[in-house]
Amino acid sequence: MSTLRKILHEAEQQLLSGPHPERARLDAETILLHTLAQDRAWLLANRDEEADPCTQRTYTDLINRRLSGEPIQYITGQSEFFGLPFSVGPGVLIPRPETEHLVEEILRLATPLPLPKIADIGTGSGIIAVALAHSLPNAHVTAIDCSPQALAIARENAQSNQVADRINFLQGDLLTPLTGQQFDIIASNPPYIPTTDHDSLSIEVRDHEPHTALFAGEDGLEIYQRLIPEALPLLQPNGWLVLEIGHNQQSAIEQLLQSAGYSNIYFIPDYQSVPRVAAAQRP
Repeated sequence: MSTLRKILHEAEQQLLSGPHPERARLDAETILLHTLAQDRAWLLANRDEEADPCTQRTYTDLINRRLSGEPIQYITGQSEFFGLPFSVGPGVLIPRPETEHLVEEILRLATPLPLPKIADIGTGSGIIAVALAHSLPNAHVTAIDCSPQALAIARENAQSNQVADRINFLQGDLLTPLTGQQFDIIASNPPYIPTTDHDSLSIEVRDHEPHTALFAGEDGLEIYQRLIPEALPLLQPNGWLVLEIGHNQQSAIEQLLQSAGYSNIYFIPDYQSVPRVAAAQRP
């Protein structure tokens, strides 16, 4: 007889030979709870129950996916960002805690405004747009992505977090759908990894997350070179452009912002003291 305790132990032993042995126990338990649609308290109380054949087959399949390096968030279909639950899938990036710095700065800039109008460029799973709409009930947010698959997930996340009525989702390339409009804040977490860094990335990122949402040319600056100048006329006077940036990109981003005509440029570090957020104002 295979009990839940036994199949959990066997899965942990398998994952010890995988790409992240230090997470073997946690991953094995997380995947089992997902398979059972139960929480940890239930599992602790019922771990000596027999595992039915269907549960075992499903669990084995999911463990094999984790052994291949597939991110745990894609396996469970769930992630968390800014204290909110989000659905994720292979067509969108997995939320990173670093992006919370971006949201926090936008909230600081937007909170004094009576009716902030915000655009999120390259929304992906919608984490920035949804987090902002959730925290700013008086804001109207426009979220753009070129991927229909990403927009479908973003809409689902807006619905599940009860902010769908205040986010306008548009499909298009960067700022193209916004022609003729103006915003108080334009925000983006664009692709910024240099293609030359491909082989140094973890197997989860390199082999499973969408490359179009990760890489931006040999120097990682391709999207910024378009987005920064094109955003300026779409900002209200004194409006803000707020961007997440990559490692060692502060100097290049500052030059792009200065050349485009922005003022009051500043950068915010993440918890590792890496400049992570760039903010600049339209004069």
